[in-house]
Amino acid sequence: MQPTPLASGLRVAQAPAQGQGAAFSSAQPSRSHPRDVLLGAQAQTGFLPVCDHYSGVDARMRKSLQLQAEMTQEFGTCVFDVTLDCEDGAPVGFESEHARLVARLALDAAPTARVAARVHAVDHPAFANDVATIAGEAGHRLCHIMVPKVESVDDVLRVERALERVSAAQLPIHVLIESPAAVHRAFDIASHPRVQSLSFGLMDFVSAHGGAIPAEGMTSAGQFSHPLVVRAKLEIAAACHAHGKVPSHCVVTEFSDVAAMQGAAGRAARELGYTRMWSIHPAQIRPILQAFAPQQDDIENASKIIAAAALADWAPISFEGVLHDRASYRFYWQILERAHSTGRALPPSVRPWFDALTFVPS
Repeated sequence: MQPTPLASGLRVAQAPAQGQGAAFSSAQPSRSHPRDVLLGAQAQTGFLPVCDHYSGVDARMRKSLQLQAEMTQEFGTCVFDVTLDCEDGAPVGFESEHARLVARLALDAAPTARVAARVHAVDHPAFANDVATIAGEAGHRLCHIMVPKVESVDDVLRVERALERVSAAQLPIHVLIESPAAVHRAFDIASHPRVQSLSFGLMDFVSAHGGAIPAEGMTSAGQFSHPLVVRAKLEIAAACHAHGKVPSHCVVTEFSDVAAMQGAAGRAARELGYTRMWSIHPAQIRPILQAFAPQQDDIENASKIIAAAALADWAPISFEGVLHDRASYRFYWQILERAHSTGRALPPSVRPWFDALTFVPS
């Protein structure tokens, strides 16, 4: 089977014709992949893992990449990205050395690794060198570039030009929204075609309010109750969904409190519309996967509906007394995508479609 390019970072193998080793079972007569049939222009610009794990210290960056390889083997798919951090990871005065370290780690990573880099903000003196060193030397090995403190589309354009200068124009751009002004412009920022994901920067957002938001607003509980913080999160999620981008929820700093982590991840996924979340400690990765994964009953139900829809060549069907068409098929297919991206087992009726899905370097 030959892979056909889809959204950035994803390929799907086309099924051969019947009688020539068809990859799909007899329950799936359509050779069109459900992503092509159901999502189209509404598909997100990237097929991303639900967890984005950050580390900036040499030993921790190496351990993060090793853990990613181990969990990919365990789950059968890459369940989290590793973002190597320059903004908070580089010691002051040693930004160039740290950028070279990040580039070297990306180049040395396994061919199947999903590794990204967070560079300094566009107005930081180290930004240009970060991009030149990391994207210029290892851009072909990166799944994306994360840029902090993005305030407007103009900042995105500066990143775009910097990447073009080092022949890394193919790299998706992820941005951090960290101020009230940036939240105001979130829809414009999300509309830029090179932007793949928007993340919410909780700590800087709270700090930008001159003490008007109490410190409680930065905690795992308070960030879900203060109106200004919740409003910002909703704006970012809505902007992403309006433009087919991935909304990524902020960190939980109480990394030793598993209950707090699980609660925050669950609320981000169920209440605020986020489909991805940051991790800053290895112990946070599995709670994020668990919170963002569909329930097993939902996976089974979605599998039955999608398999029946495929048999009907995606025409409307009646399933257990309920009418379904492409609008609901789209919803249930996305449940299955989420199950796959969180390493959940899929029923045999739909598994072949996901056996054909692989993460590849952008």
